[in-house]
Amino acid sequence: MEVEMMKALAMAGGYAAIGLAAMGSAMGTGIGGSAAIGAWKKCYQQDKPAPFLLIALAGAPLSQTIYGMILMILIKGKMADNPAAWPLYLTIGVLGGLGLMFSAWYQGKAAAGGCNAFGETNQGFANYLMVLGIVETTAIFALVFALLAM
Repeated sequence: MEVEMMKALAMAGGYAAIGLAAMGSAMGTGIGGSAAIGAWKKCYQQDKPAPFLLIALAGAPLSQTIYGMILMILIKGKMADNPAAWPLYLTIGVLGGLGLMFSAWYQGKAAAGGCNAFGETNQGFANYLMVLGIVETTAIFALVFALLAM
């Protein structure tokens, strides 16, 4: 196989990492954002102030896109040294990206619950954020394990 083709396949892994992570972030922020909007609507209907902190909950899944970008940059750097290892980089990019995607997606689902609860009670924000941190940990694990595999 030509070196250029090996480099292209390795970079496909890098692009898969950021692409899949970004898809998960889009799904997660969409879910969390929808719940934030619904919680704000309830607050407006009850003439209560709409809590701005819901933005922090709804935006939590965005960090996985950053992790995907880090993985892409590191795959690109490693690929320059050893393009013959393209199957490894492609596999790491796809599987690491899927790990990031699912983490962001489910973090958005957890954020939706937090938005609903905080919007109604105006209490427990730190607890909801801790739960999102637990889900975030899976993304960090996916990134670290991918880096160790390289």
